[in-house]
Amino acid sequence: MNEINSAGLLAEMRVMAARAQGATGRAEDSQSAGFGELLKQSVDRVNDMQQQSRMAKESFQAGISDMSLAEVMLVSEKSGIAFQAVLQVRNKVIQAYQDIINMPL
Repeated sequence: MNEINSAGLLAEMRVMAARAQGATGRAEDSQSAGFGELLKQSVDRVNDMQQQSRMAKESFQAGISDMSLAEVMLVSEKSGIAFQAVLQVRNKVIQAYQDIINMPL
């Protein structure tokens, strides 16, 4: 059976939260910027990237874009990679939830 070191896990989560706050330049405390809010912001950014990708493709196909094919493909790949990253985070969260639910009491 897998045993979870809760103290080590908690310490690691605090370090990751501190890094995330430092990377975004925010001075907010951890309660005001919860995981759900960060996840929502990430999903919104990915959605914006995918909409930009769609618009770039459509305008290129219509011939009204000043972007080259390489630039359109770059925007498309960036949005695809961002989507895959969010999908992997979702999968990890679901797996963690299932692991917690299946823990013996």
